[in-house]
Amino acid sequence: MSDISTRIRNAQKRINDGRRQVNSQLGSIQQRVSSSKFGEQVGNAQAKVAGAVPAALRGGNLSRTQKLQLAGIGSVSAAVLACGIAIPATSGSSSASQSVAASEPAAYSSLTGGNAQAKELHASITNQQAGASEQAKAAAAKVKAAKAAEAKKKAQATKDRASEQAASRNAKRSAVKSYPNNLDGWIRESLDIMKAKGIPGSYEGLHRNIMRESSGNTRAINLWDINAQNGIPSKGLLQVIQPTFEHWHVAGTSNDIYDPVANITAAANYAAERYGSMDNVNSAY
Repeated sequence: MSDISTRIRNAQKRINDGRRQVNSQLGSIQQRVSSSKFGEQVGNAQAKVAGAVPAALRGGNLSRTQKLQLAGIGSVSAAVLACGIAIPATSGSSSASQSVAASEPAAYSSLTGGNAQAKELHASITNQQAGASEQAKAAAAKVKAAKAAEAKKKAQATKDRASEQAASRNAKRSAVKSYPNNLDGWIRESLDIMKAKGIPGSYEGLHRNIMRESSGNTRAINLWDINAQNGIPSKGLLQVIQPTFEHWHVAGTSNDIYDPVANITAAANYAAERYGSMDNVNSAY
C-alpha cells in the first residue's frame, strides 16, 4: 500500500514540474514577442514596406479611401515581414517585399523555435500526464482490489469464528450428560463427579452399600443407633451423619444431605479416605 502511494505522489510531482516548465517557456516566449527588439523590427519592416511602395502611389492624387487602404496594406505587410513570412509578389513591390523578407528572418525564427520547443515540451508533459494517469488508475485499482480482498478476508474470519462458536456451543451441549431421576441415574452421575475429582469407587460398590444402608430410599433416616442416640442420626442413601456430610461434601453438588447425588458423593469421598474406596466397605461404616 505504501509503495502505491509513493508512486502516485511521484507521478503528481512530475506533472506539477512539467506544468511549471511549460509556464516558464510560454512566459519566455511572451517576453520575446513583447520585447523592444521585436517592436524595433516591426518598425523597420514598416519603413521598408513604405519604401517599397512606388512613389506615384504616395502622391497627393490619391483619394482618402485609397490612402486608408494603402495604410492598412502597409501595416499588414510590415507585420508579415517582421515575422519573416514571404508574401506573393505584386507589380511595383515584388523586389522590395522579397528583399525585406530575405533580410528579416531572425524574429520569426526565434518565435517559431520557441513555439517548437513549447510544443515538444507540451507533448512530453501530455505523455507524462497520460502515463501518470494510467499509473494512478492502476494504483487505484490495486488499492480497491486490496481493500476488497481484506474485506473478504475479514468476512470469512467472522464467518469462521461464528462457525467455531456454534460448534463449541454444540459440543458443550453434547458434553452435558443427562441422567435418569432414579437410583441408576444417581449412581452414574455420582461416578462421573467422582472421576472428575479423583475419588475411587465403582458402580457395584456404590449400589451394594446403598441397598444395604437404605434400600434406595433417599429420605431414609436411622433413629435407633448410637448416632441417633447422640442426636445426629444417619440420613440418606448411604446413611451419612450431618458432620461427616459437611466435612466430606464435594464442591459442585447440593448442600442438602438428602440429595441423592450429593449424599453418595460425600459418602464415597469419606470412604476413600478411611477405607481406600467404597468398594472395600461391606458393613456399617
